[in-house]
Amino acid sequence: MATYQLDITKDHCPITFVKTKIELSRLSKGDILEVLLLEGEPLENVPRTSAEQGYTVLDVSQVEGATYKVTIQK
Repeated sequence: MATYQLDITKDHCPITFVKTKIELSRLSKGDILEVLLLEGEPLENVPRTSAEQGYTVLDVSQVEGATYKVTIQK
């Protein structure tokens, strides 16, 4: 099991989940992806859509200011 990081703080919806889904597709079952994103639409959509796609959202935490980290397990 490995942990990977993806920074999508400069991206906007819907590309935020597209990039997250592409990165998740590259991982092995059980691997962890830590996604850095901004509050607002990305913070609402990435965790919800990831769960709808069958991934496990382990944690959502504020890093600093408007930046959050969403931890997803494949």
